[in-house]
Amino acid sequence: MSVETQATAADSGAKATERFRANKSFTSEVTTERVNKLASRAIKALVDTVVEEKVTYEEYNALKAWLIQVGETGEWPLFLDVWIEHAVEEVANENRESSKGTIEGPYYVPNSPVQQTPGTLPMREDEPGTPLVLHGKVTSVDGNPLTGAKVEIWHADDLGFYSQFAPGIPEWNLRGTILTDDEGRYEIHTVQPAPYQIPTDGACGKLIDAAGWHAWRPAHLHLKVSAENHQLITTQLYFQAGEHLTDDIASAVKPELILDPQDVTDGSGREVGYDFVLATVN
Repeated sequence: MSVETQATAADSGAKATERFRANKSFTSEVTTERVNKLASRAIKALVDTVVEEKVTYEEYNALKAWLIQVGETGEWPLFLDVWIEHAVEEVANENRESSKGTIEGPYYVPNSPVQQTPGTLPMREDEPGTPLVLHGKVTSVDGNPLTGAKVEIWHADDLGFYSQFAPGIPEWNLRGTILTDDEGRYEIHTVQPAPYQIPTDGACGKLIDAAGWHAWRPAHLHLKVSAENHQLITTQLYFQAGEHLTDDIASAVKPELILDPQDVTDGSGREVGYDFVLATVN
C-alpha cells in the first residue's frame, strides 16, 4: 500500500479544520435577531423530527455519540461541505448574472503557484491519469475580455487524493493559479481526475454506512475565477458520461458544469473548452 492511500479521515479532517480557521473570515455582524431566528428554526426542525419519528433514547444516544465523534475526528468541515454547502451556495448565488457556481468543498488551499497562460499544474514525473488541457476565456457580462483574471484550479489525483490532505503527495501537486492573457484567454495543462469516495473510515463514513448511502463524488475540477472589480466564481467542472453525475453525495452537479472532453488527434490526451463570465461588483 502506498503512503498516499493511507490517508485517514481524522488526518484529512484536522487539516481541513486548520485550513478553515486560517482562510475564512469570521464576522460579528450577524444580529441577535438573525441568530435567534436561524438557531430556533434549526432546533425546532430537530425537535419536530424527534416527535414525528418517535425517536427512542437508544437512537438519541447513538446520535450524541456520533456528534461527539465528528468533533473528535475533525470532520465537521467534511460533513457540512458534503451535505449542507450546496444549499448555501444556491441561496448565495440565486440572483447572480454570471457563470454557474457550486460548492468549494473542504480541500481548497489559497496562494497556489502562479503562472501566465498557458500553464501546467505542478505534478509528479510519473503522475497517473490521462493528460487534459482545459482552455477558454474569461469575460465580463458585457462580453469584454478580462486581462489578468485569476483562474485558480485544484483537483484530486487519479487515486482520488488531494495534495496537502493526504501523505506522500508533493505540496502543490495539481494545484495552481493561471493568469489570463490580453484577450482574457487561459490554457491549463493537467490530468483528468477520477471519481473518488469521501473519507469513510471516520464518523461521516459511519453515517453513510448506517444509512445505506454511497460515498462517491464524480470526477471534477475545482476552480475559483476572479478579476478586479468583478465577483469571484467558485465552481466545479465535471465530465460527461462520468460516474455519479446523477447521485453525487455532495449534490453539487449542475448541467451547465458538465464538460465533454475530446481526444487530441495526436493521441497525447484530451482537451476541452470552458468560458467563464464574471459579474461586476455592485
